[in-house]
Amino acid sequence: GKDVYKSVEINTPTANTTQTDTLRDDIVRTINDGRAVVANIAGTTTDTTGATHSFEGGHYISVTGYTDNGNTVTIADSANPHHARYHLDIDNLANWIATRGYATS
Repeated sequence: GKDVYKSVEINTPTANTTQTDTLRDDIVRTINDGRAVVANIAGTTTDTTGATHSFEGGHYISVTGYTDNGNTVTIADSANPHHARYHLDIDNLANWIATRGYATS
């Protein structure tokens, strides 16, 4: 529908506490509303199993779920069908988004 999503920037090289808290709140609210968050990421991060995900040129991912009050998030990633779903710590996600942004409801 019209005006459902808004863009949020994390325009710093790394996310600060306020930006991370806002991201967590946005993810929890959006998932609870039955929607996903779309994140524009760049660089490299490590998921909760220790696997590395690297997109130096940038990439879009969807945040489709969360646990632990939003401190761990579920990622749906179309880049690799063998690792299409994985989990990230919210701090790692926020820093992966840093210098870019995300869409949330």
